[in-house]
Amino acid sequence: MFTESAWFETVAHAQRRAQKRLPRSVYAALVAGSERGITLGDNIAAFGELGMAPHVAGLSNERELSTTLMGQPLSFPVMISPTGVQAVHPDGEVAVARAAAARGISMGLSLFASKPIEDVVAANSQTFFQLHWAGSRELLLHMLDRARRAGAVGLILTMDWSFSEGRDWGSPVIPERVDLPAMMRLAPEVLARPRWLARWARSRSYPDLTAPNLAPPGKPAQTFFAAYREWKSTPLPSWEDIAWLREQWDGPFMLKGISRVDDARRAVDAGATAVSVSNHGGNNLDGSRASIRVLPSIVEAVGDQVEITLDGGIRRGSDVAKALALGARAVLIGRAYLWGLAANGQTGVENVLDILRGGLDSTVLGLGHSTVHTLGPSDVVISPGFARA
Repeated sequence: MFTESAWFETVAHAQRRAQKRLPRSVYAALVAGSERGITLGDNIAAFGELGMAPHVAGLSNERELSTTLMGQPLSFPVMISPTGVQAVHPDGEVAVARAAAARGISMGLSLFASKPIEDVVAANSQTFFQLHWAGSRELLLHMLDRARRAGAVGLILTMDWSFSEGRDWGSPVIPERVDLPAMMRLAPEVLARPRWLARWARSRSYPDLTAPNLAPPGKPAQTFFAAYREWKSTPLPSWEDIAWLREQWDGPFMLKGISRVDDARRAVDAGATAVSVSNHGGNNLDGSRASIRVLPSIVEAVGDQVEITLDGGIRRGSDVAKALALGARAVLIGRAYLWGLAANGQTGVENVLDILRGGLDSTVLGLGHSTVHTLGPSDVVISPGFARA
């Protein structure tokens, strides 16, 4: 049950709470986008350009929000997007997985997560494992086998990352490991956030900067940056490589990072069962178009062949409705749930999910629908030039 001091009404409120709770570097890592942040800003601004066309009478007293995605039931069309190294809270991905399970939705677990896949699947049986093309084919097969044995219900291959590192506002300094020099350097900003420090002290742990799910067979987990360097040094995959990886996995397979019609068609050819229209939350090439702008063209091209999701800029339940109206089956959220996690742990994530569900329900009501499956383009007002093909 929420206490008055812990509860928040909007995702923006959760973000403000997270900013007050987190050390400056940790918060900066959550909100940053590549270079000038043009795409990061457009992901959010584009939703504001979409208007609504509500009805005023004959509205439905009951609304059905549930759907399915990649064979998994969702109580409403939202899924947890995989994000790496969740140092905002000691329970990290396990807390998020529990919150998602409590609200009846699927969990996406990052390859660079701070918690082992076995622990996360135990917390949410609807966990999808995310891969980057990192390491050798042998290592990739090892990770697939581990995910399969752990009980992952599907695979997400994330491709919307071009190793853009420059940020005009400055990238936060993240240590290679939490050792004495790192603690001394970060002490001023950590001491300025005593609640965050006390939370870790109570857990008798400290932020885990390793990637346990990328560990080679029989070897200990690498540090995050060692794992990142291995990923960055891996030869880039071809479409034939992606098709090969798809053949190694006999379950649902999502290709995340689609922003072009031709890439969407190639993803279908490679065997994807779902695609995520995404620009990595504004962390891919800056100047890439907002996900919601390119969604309609991708739906038109391949919407009858694969399930289509959208990732980027979701802050309200009405944003979810707009994405569904333009053809997405569901949306993936990232920063929104991390702010909830930072603000109040598992309960904070549940709070964010309740906010999104409530906002979606209100929007479906106002638009005169009884189910999310009948939302369509006529429910939104699209200005000329909004969609980008």
